[in-house]
Amino acid sequence: MAGWKTKYDVEFKGLKEGQHEFDFEPDNTFFAHFEKSPVNVGSVAVKVILEKRGTFLKLRFKLKGWVELTCDRCLGDYRQKIKNKAEVLVKFSELEQEDQADVMWILPEEHRLNLAQLIYEYIVLSIPLKHIHPVNKKGESECDKEMLEKLNDYTIQHRGNGKEEEKIDPRWDALKKLRNNN
Repeated sequence: MAGWKTKYDVEFKGLKEGQHEFDFEPDNTFFAHFEKSPVNVGSVAVKVILEKRGTFLKLRFKLKGWVELTCDRCLGDYRQKIKNKAEVLVKFSELEQEDQADVMWILPEEHRLNLAQLIYEYIVLSIPLKHIHPVNKKGESECDKEMLEKLNDYTIQHRGNGKEEEKIDPRWDALKKLRNNN
């Protein structure tokens, strides 16, 4: 199944020094290859500008599209627009180096880079922490109103003094009496 990844390869060995542009369009089949992915459905346009220099490569990523998420509030699926920009420096070294947040190390004899993992990570990083339906043009939430009403029925109501009203199971009253008899 590794063949799908070659779609996200960038051959840089034969390129002249300067800037080169590559376009990728990850979709549902792309996301299916990542275990425990928060995204299964989506469509993202990814533009990668590779700047080739004698001793390094600079990659600039521009992502724009949407992914399908589950709303934290009403549990309905919705399309979340995403947008992200990122830069990565690719350096060459014979010695094994540990990659950093914005620097990758590869062997000098390498002639291609696979960008699938980086593209995936930048897509996931562009997802907001709160997954909530967007508001429409009228300023109203697009959450499932029926689900919100059901959730509201099960939410603890507040009294005027700010304390929560607790519904206590009457069976606990008998246990409280036993504890207070000490």
